[in-house]
Amino acid sequence: MNRNKQSNILGGIITFIILILLIFLSNVQNDKLSFLESVVNSIVTPIQRVFTDLKYKIQGNSAYFTNLENLQAENKELKETNSKLETELRELESIKADNVTLQEYMNLTKKYADYNTIPAYIINKDVSNYSSDLVINVGKADGVEVNMTVIADKGLVGHIISVTEHTAKVQVIVDAASTVSCNISTTEQSIICKGTIEKNQILRASYIPTDAELIQGDNVYTSGIGGIYRKGILIGTIEEIITTTNVIDRYATIKPAVDFATVDTVLVINN
Repeated sequence: MNRNKQSNILGGIITFIILILLIFLSNVQNDKLSFLESVVNSIVTPIQRVFTDLKYKIQGNSAYFTNLENLQAENKELKETNSKLETELRELESIKADNVTLQEYMNLTKKYADYNTIPAYIINKDVSNYSSDLVINVGKADGVEVNMTVIADKGLVGHIISVTEHTAKVQVIVDAASTVSCNISTTEQSIICKGTIEKNQILRASYIPTDAELIQGDNVYTSGIGGIYRKGILIGTIEEIITTTNVIDRYATIKPAVDFATVDTVLVINN
């Protein structure tokens, strides 16, 4: 209340002063008026400039905040668009992976058309120097049984050692407990390939006939002997031949055809 009263009084005083100045200026001579105008201009102009600069500054700040709000809105919109694109990209990658898997299944089925097979993909891997097992996504409900052979595009993977309703465990041929009866492609003579603990993903071929001529790079296939693996499935190639003082004790290392670190899609041969 007091503040409003003081403002009214101040406004009245300013108005009164302006009226006095107008009366005074109307009665002075022209030459004196020019002098007074210059004095007044010298006082008023700097003040006017200050207020003008302040006005533009305020207007500029207003534009700045307006632009800031627009930028924030655009940034939010871009983030939402980016998030949407990332989601779509993940969906496309998933579709692409599914298509690759389906293509692998088709290629495998075509390649092993003579076999009655069950397609599967690996859901867990435990491949080390001491144990080499895979878990696949098919089980009893799909017709999978213990001792069924598991193959991949490149060749033999292993055989089923345990089964649940919807999964199965595969012992791969590089497991230290695995033994496979094999034939050498160039001689058709039988040898035994076992997994090793010294070198991961390497087989050791032993019980090599003394008259068998081993050649580095020869392919090794399943012989069909033993009741698990069918004959003619590629196991790998002879990588190195180790000759001992006793020809009976010589052996060879076999590099598996299947890369167990990268294989994802397999077929279970339904016996």
